[in-house]
Amino acid sequence: MKVDGGIGFGRDIAANAQEAESLGYDGLWSAETNHDPFLPLAIAATATERLELGTGIAVAFARNPMNLAVLANDLQTLSEGRFMLGLGSQIKPHITKRYSMPWSHPAPRMRELILAMRTIWDCWANPGSKLAFRGEFYTHLLMTPMFDPGPNPFGNPKVFLAGVGELMTETAGEVADGLLAHAFTTERYLHEVTIPALERGAAKAGKTRADLETSYPGFVVTGTNDEQWEEAARATKAQIAFYASTPAYRAVLELHGWGELQGELNALSKQGEWVAMGERITDEMLETFAIVAPLGDVPTRIHERFDGLIDRFSFYLPYRVEGAQWASILESFRAVEQA
Repeated sequence: MKVDGGIGFGRDIAANAQEAESLGYDGLWSAETNHDPFLPLAIAATATERLELGTGIAVAFARNPMNLAVLANDLQTLSEGRFMLGLGSQIKPHITKRYSMPWSHPAPRMRELILAMRTIWDCWANPGSKLAFRGEFYTHLLMTPMFDPGPNPFGNPKVFLAGVGELMTETAGEVADGLLAHAFTTERYLHEVTIPALERGAAKAGKTRADLETSYPGFVVTGTNDEQWEEAARATKAQIAFYASTPAYRAVLELHGWGELQGELNALSKQGEWVAMGERITDEMLETFAIVAPLGDVPTRIHERFDGLIDRFSFYLPYRVEGAQWASILESFRAVEQA
């Protein structure tokens, strides 16, 4: 199991990426929240030699297949073959009201977007070929020499697709190289819903589960004293409550018999009752969604819960962890894998 970290935005991107590489991380993911997800990876690509670098996620429907193809191709070149294009759909209000972009049938649109992007890459990889993609949502018919970068010496980057619902997860299995599982996903949901859907999608394309890589950002509650434990639990419960208030993620709660909680949390979110939302998350729910363990036991608990389910694990910690604790966790993780 690979262990990944995150990379943020700032003037210290290069130094942070080099530190992550020296600590032993396998990869770094850059999220699209309040900054562009691609720029930090361009800097990290030239500052590191081994780390895999991915967007986790870039909002697909805020862009089109052509500009995504160009961005991913350039980062694949800069990183010398270490780039991972992680895409997500976001939800309708953000696409239509924040990005002023069209929204329709997210899983079919995402499938077509990725296929169109692959067609563009194929055109570049085969000099003299014509670009000819006609779909329901996207059409790409023009590629002149001035805009053709030619074959990428490192091949195409891996494409990861974020999914929670079965349709998007099937799409990941069919047209992507891997799945970005959501943090608001439990071990049981992975077993009973996510992996079967991923395998159904893979079968459509003549692939198997072994052909796909699954990345999972997991909640972890840990600490070295009571104050750290309490802060970690409080912050993680608040983040779980935030996701649980989203209608699109209700299926995860329903699998565990907590479906009614989604409506209650959604109503509280509209009132701005963020503290009250976190208080609705019980200790049972916390332990279902998060690894809750002493610092030294975290790697073992991750392996016990996710071996055979995921290929990459990254720590989703909505609270501060000191650098020395990070080093301790990674050292313990490697020791468990070598045992």
